[in-house]
Amino acid sequence: MGQEIHGAVADGFEAVREEFEAFVATERPDYEGQLCAYVHGRRVVDLWAGNAADSLYGVFSSTKGAAHLVVALLVQDGTLELDRKVTYYWPEFGAEGKGTVTLRDLLAHRAGLIGIDAGFSAEELADDRAVAERLADQKPYWRPGTAFGYHASTIGALTGEVVRRATGHTLQEVYEERVRAPYALDFYLGLPQSEEPRVRTVQPMAPTPEQQAELDARPAGPHTLASIAFNTQVPEPGTMDGYANSPLVRAKGPASAGGVASARGLAKMYAAAISEVDDRPPLLKPDTVAEVGQIHSVGYDVVARTHKAFCLGFQATSDPWHPYLGAGSFGHSGAGGSQAFADPRSGLAYGYTRRRIAYPGGAAPENDRLVRAVHRAALETG
Repeated sequence: MGQEIHGAVADGFEAVREEFEAFVATERPDYEGQLCAYVHGRRVVDLWAGNAADSLYGVFSSTKGAAHLVVALLVQDGTLELDRKVTYYWPEFGAEGKGTVTLRDLLAHRAGLIGIDAGFSAEELADDRAVAERLADQKPYWRPGTAFGYHASTIGALTGEVVRRATGHTLQEVYEERVRAPYALDFYLGLPQSEEPRVRTVQPMAPTPEQQAELDARPAGPHTLASIAFNTQVPEPGTMDGYANSPLVRAKGPASAGGVASARGLAKMYAAAISEVDDRPPLLKPDTVAEVGQIHSVGYDVVARTHKAFCLGFQATSDPWHPYLGAGSFGHSGAGGSQAFADPRSGLAYGYTRRRIAYPGGAAPENDRLVRAVHRAALETG
């Protein structure tokens, strides 16, 4: 027997509730998750099971969406220029052959700066300034611009240091002032102590024996690009749930993966990016939306060892995640199973969270059926 479903949907979105109920009915009895969606700035789906509507979860790499919305705003302002070399803002970055890297390269995961040879300590991974300082002296792992690979643990620190050098404020501070606070978003990059009681600790992945055998059979090694990117080459690499459940990570909000959010917070942030919300104009102008949603890196990801597509700091959510979404859709998923994005062509903004890390990691598989249902309803209700 699955968890009871709570919440509401707007007229025309009843099939979304049915899809969520059907999924939850097949899940473990301890399932906890949230689903929220906006269309043209209006909340049309607000559902949850096994928890409270305003519970907060560590959302891992879905954090990258918030981080790079900040970068998009600063590009729109003219404070940052995509085709300027990173060294214009951060001179020390030019060491070890990185002097030609542009901000655009950095955002498109093309800089080859996925980690450092010795790896990072747990304390460093919680501190973007510490990570950036170590990365400045690191030789890139491929010639910048010749390939792309997912900068899983580093891209937020890298772009965050550019933001700090250009504005005098941390990326987290800019996000709080310009994005989170004005919309009262339940999506934090640096969780206040007062909000800690709302946090639900992330639960570890629980694969079936067959899934565990598949995981065990994956190629691994202490010096691969993947191990460096995910910082598993260190003697005690820690666990995904341990990272998200760290009070230090939650308090500092590292911009690669340290955010804390509800599905409401995820969806509302993307709604505010592309639509009028709370009587405020969209955060991003149409030209900026088109720029950040344009695919910049597509093909074989040398870190993930599979087909991927990246926009400017965001994932291209229509390729390969949800190919039925409109061209130019952009967002980011998280290792725990979360997914969030904006589809400007349909006006859809989507957010999903869950407590237990989903197999095989990344956006949980159920997102496909849930996104399909929401997108179909969004098109039908126009």
